[in-house]
Amino acid sequence: MRFNTKDLASLARRPSGCFDKEGKLKICRVVGDEKLIEPRERWCRLKGNLLFLMKNKSSEASEVLILERCWIVEFRSKTGVSIVLKFQSGEPDLYLEAASKPDCESWAVALGQANSEGLRNKIQQLRRLIMEIKEERSSDEARQFLPSSQVDSLGEPQFTSIQRIANEPKLEFSLACKDLAAATRDRKLNTFIQVSVVHPAEHILTRYSSTEIVEGTRDPLFLTGVTFPPEYPIYEETKIKLTVYDVKDKSQDTVRTSVLPDHKEPRADVGRSFLGCTTFRVGDLVKSKEQQLTLTLRTSDGGRTVGTIEVNLVKMGELEDGETDHITTDTQDQKCALVRECTATEGVSGKDNLPSLNAVLKNPICKLYRFPTSDNKWMRIREQMAETTLSFHVPKELINLHIKEDMRRNQELKDLGELAPHWDNMRKSVIAHCDQMLSMYQDTLAELGKHAGSSFKSSCSKGEKTLEFIPINLHLQRMHVHSPRLKDALYDVITVGAPAAHFQGFKNGGLRKLLSKFEAERRNTGYQCIYYSPENTAKAKEVLSNINHLQPLISSHADLLLNSASQHSPDSLKNSLKMLSEKTELFVHAFKDQLVRSALLALYTARPGCVLKQPAVPRNSAEEGGDLQHQDHPSQIKRQDSIPHHSEYDEEEWDRVWANVGKSLNCVIAMVDRLLEKDNISNIKEGENDPSAADCKVLHTGGDWYEQLYPLVITLKDCMGEVVTRAKQSMAFVLLQELACGLPQCLMLTLRRDIVFSQALAGLVCGFIIKLHTGLHDQGFLQQLHTVGLLVQYEGLLSTYSEEAGMLEDMAVGISDLQKVMFKVIEAKSEDFLPVITGRREHYVIEVQLPAKMFELLPQEIKQGKLLRMYPVLFNVGINEQQTLAERFGDTTLQENINQENLELLKEYYKLFTEKMPPDCLPHFQEQNDLKGLLENLHQNIQAKKRKNVEIVWLAAMICRKLNGVRFTCCKSAKDRTSMSVTLEQCSILRDEHQLHKDFFIRALDCMRRMPHRECTEECQMQKVCIQHDTADGFPKVLQTSRRDIWKS
Repeated sequence: MRFNTKDLASLARRPSGCFDKEGKLKICRVVGDEKLIEPRERWCRLKGNLLFLMKNKSSEASEVLILERCWIVEFRSKTGVSIVLKFQSGEPDLYLEAASKPDCESWAVALGQANSEGLRNKIQQLRRLIMEIKEERSSDEARQFLPSSQVDSLGEPQFTSIQRIANEPKLEFSLACKDLAAATRDRKLNTFIQVSVVHPAEHILTRYSSTEIVEGTRDPLFLTGVTFPPEYPIYEETKIKLTVYDVKDKSQDTVRTSVLPDHKEPRADVGRSFLGCTTFRVGDLVKSKEQQLTLTLRTSDGGRTVGTIEVNLVKMGELEDGETDHITTDTQDQKCALVRECTATEGVSGKDNLPSLNAVLKNPICKLYRFPTSDNKWMRIREQMAETTLSFHVPKELINLHIKEDMRRNQELKDLGELAPHWDNMRKSVIAHCDQMLSMYQDTLAELGKHAGSSFKSSCSKGEKTLEFIPINLHLQRMHVHSPRLKDALYDVITVGAPAAHFQGFKNGGLRKLLSKFEAERRNTGYQCIYYSPENTAKAKEVLSNINHLQPLISSHADLLLNSASQHSPDSLKNSLKMLSEKTELFVHAFKDQLVRSALLALYTARPGCVLKQPAVPRNSAEEGGDLQHQDHPSQIKRQDSIPHHSEYDEEEWDRVWANVGKSLNCVIAMVDRLLEKDNISNIKEGENDPSAADCKVLHTGGDWYEQLYPLVITLKDCMGEVVTRAKQSMAFVLLQELACGLPQCLMLTLRRDIVFSQALAGLVCGFIIKLHTGLHDQGFLQQLHTVGLLVQYEGLLSTYSEEAGMLEDMAVGISDLQKVMFKVIEAKSEDFLPVITGRREHYVIEVQLPAKMFELLPQEIKQGKLLRMYPVLFNVGINEQQTLAERFGDTTLQENINQENLELLKEYYKLFTEKMPPDCLPHFQEQNDLKGLLENLHQNIQAKKRKNVEIVWLAAMICRKLNGVRFTCCKSAKDRTSMSVTLEQCSILRDEHQLHKDFFIRALDCMRRMPHRECTEECQMQKVCIQHDTADGFPKVLQTSRRDIWKS
């Protein structure tokens, strides 16, 4: 070959940007698998089909290789970072070793595309593509020669839309190949199809999706179909290109196929080979009579035929009546179900396509399978996974309530008045710490308000401080089963990462241990402050909450009473008095507690210069209450001054102040009765037509009633105000002791508990709303909801080893705190259907809004605002390799105690259910298993203390479904263990409840485990393994699976 040495040397010295690729490689010559010399490091530069070898980056080129009539093979080594360049001329092979595997792969691609043969193949592919879109381009080119007026009149290109059902995917089809040609007769193909789209407007080839790899057959039937969601711009003029590849190593090539960006073609390296491709118009498929196209696969140059490919249009509502045998093939393991994937919102018979549910669920991903039953009929399964906007909405609502509650508490502490120096310094310290915590809540709320993008928190963000209130990977996993002979069934599981304070860490354990330790330490700080038990501090918070709730209500009802008196309306007066009496009785009852009296005394002793007086024998509160009934006039009520500071303190003074409210109410009741009685006598006289009635009639104008009631109502308000002032100060003093005894640990524990509760509550609200929508037409469920309450069962898969033990402790406390949450269903007054949260810590009410038509379906009790109780239970079984360590070298007492405690709660719910509900309210398949027997079986499994006893969580899940409960599955991040558990549960349901053919159980499990992970589309945009190879080793055998079966499709 003739060449110019000077020109080549000049080319080798050009700047780095002029080369296709450059970098360090270790190079030597090899014969067979033996290296002639040890590899030496060289600086390599690739330009076109020339490879320059240099000692270093600044030296002259020592050798130039022309990359023609050569090919690349992988060198067999453990490192996998080397390749061999083989020459057709018979020269010794060139060994190339890179620093890393990605670098080696990039060099293999660059060298493989450098020769003229690779360039020629690329040119042929481009020519073929140009021919395919030439027709569409001709219309655009013609527009250039039209007058401008005609061009304007044409407007935008008009394309033919595809007819479809609302909210259904625009286009769905399945794929199968026949008679694929292999390079050798004995070669068994491992094939997959890559789907690309040619948009008619842009004329750009875009990679869209690919199927799974089917091994060992020339007639593959692919399980993964192709779906275009409703919002995708696809028309009848759109062209779809199908490219078939043969893969030599399925486990390695799956990643290589799927990590590529959407706009790039997969590289043709040694891992796969191109078989053939074909193209079709969407309109041809949609308009075909049989809704099927049989296309010929050809090589890239369009010359040789390599097989055929069948494209079958799939319609959502159609279900075949034929036998299952008609889809079998001659190849082993090809007897499988069709599957299609979509991203459109799916509902059950269209009932879920409602604004209220769409406001909660976002970005659903759906799949549809069909599996044979044991009697060779088809059943169709729709699987949906969706995010929820509640992941951020509920925590923001909660933090806002925390801020208001803490601001109110700080003000109450400031309103305590003058205190002795010791207590005053304590108050200042508490307020300073509380202000810091309040500022932290406000900053967190501000940061969450700025959040935009995904509506869930991914696992890699679990340690971020600004997102610590947000649940991890909160999603709905729904399975809708349509069987030929059974009723349609719906199975929902909420998947979420275990509620835990990841940012704060688990060095000292979780909430369960920390709260116990804190309470023990607080008992020993009595010399600094007064110790009040957790029950007393909770009571103090309840009293303050009742004050803030009832005082404005009583005032408003008192005003309504005066308004009715001014209008001289007897009926309105009676109703107003009834409401005033009920609320005042609740108000008085709220203070009938020894805690208020003792706290008042403690507060008095904290005043400067207090003097205690020996009290007389206290009168019985019940006796005082009995005396109240005979009190008629407010003049006998003696108002008390505020709590004395420097005078003797009478311990009975609170009883008198508190009793004055009841006496004032009795005076109001007596006056109203007297006014109504006189009014009735006056009406009777008028009815007798007495001629002197007009003269004798008392002019009962509105002013008479109003003037007589007004002083009594004012006295009632004054007495109530006196009680409120004293009670607020005394209860605020109790809370001061709680905070002062444990600064700053108390506030940090409160923060940690708020974080865990926020994560748990977001999941609970999501589960309740979805369950309510699902059961709107089930009268038995609605009756159970307001009569008994809703069972909420959490399946935990955390180990009791290391940090996960702390997570389990957090989770146990967070789920237990959900018992204090009540739900209320209200009619929506606007288009905003997101739930509203009210209340305070330890007592929250979630108001779920429904549209008017849906609200009318509810029972009268729920429509009238009855609060609905929740019964959360947690059963945990560690299943990974860390649990193996815990069982052999650690301690599993935590898991055993949690399971035993929650078993008792579950038994209490079952007892309440059987007492209040008729037996026909149980779900459809209840007759198969007796609930009492299941509970006994669960009890025996918990007592057995068997290692990794997954029977516990399975039995708990089965009991939950039969009791119309809400199911949750949790692990550390709601990915690996959660995915395995949910898919196994779904396939078990299909087998046990819907007669799934026994030969298809594993196949169905494999299909469902290819469901895209929730973090894949939003965060990674690439294939990831659901289960790490080193994680599955510790799993119970029933949950284990091979790595290749759990690649996401």
